[in-house]
Amino acid sequence: MSLTELAATSRVTVFPLDALTVAYTTRSGDKRGLGDIGLVTIVDEHSDGDELWRLARDLGGRTQEKDQARWILTQASRARTVRAYVDLPGVRWTAHIRRRFVLDALFANHEVLMTGRMVLSGCR
Repeated sequence: MSLTELAATSRVTVFPLDALTVAYTTRSGDKRGLGDIGLVTIVDEHSDGDELWRLARDLGGRTQEKDQARWILTQASRARTVRAYVDLPGVRWTAHIRRRFVLDALFANHEVLMTGRMVLSGCR
């Protein structure tokens, strides 16, 4: 599958998940700015995001793709809600999206989940 590259400056929550460093941010599918697209990505230069789907299967016990997507979004949403990890309010990022999954219903305020890898610029 080909990569889609997205870049923006926005709020990114960075958190550990198993042995991974994960970044979560949102995008809007239209001009309303609702954040209906969840981007959950691995922070490194080599991942493709499939690690998240494997964790959903292996740790989360989810066998269906829609349940794996919900598990991934739950981990990201939980990390942002508890604010126990790094919350970067205005960081520049570039995401290389490998997978786009349209949910069958709104979940954690998202209609779409995108996974891949992300590079964060200008943060320590």
